[in-house]
Amino acid sequence: MLHVIDAKYIGDYKISIEFNDGYRFVADFKSVIKSDHRPIVQQLADIKFFKDFTLQVHTITWPNGVDFAPEFIKSLQ
Repeated sequence: MLHVIDAKYIGDYKISIEFNDGYRFVADFKSVIKSDHRPIVQQLADIKFFKDFTLQVHTITWPNGVDFAPEFIKSLQ
């Protein structure tokens, strides 16, 4: 099972992600946030809010409850 084991904010809507399989890359969430019109995801458009994520339950999570499956994050490469 794929897990996010490290995540660091880089800038703009980019987060450096490391997975438990050793793969590391910079995920750019900008297009995801801009194309998903659900209000809960649109909250991430506020860069201050976007930067406020934590690593929980094997992925990154924001205070409003938004999270993305590790497999989805890896597809952003």
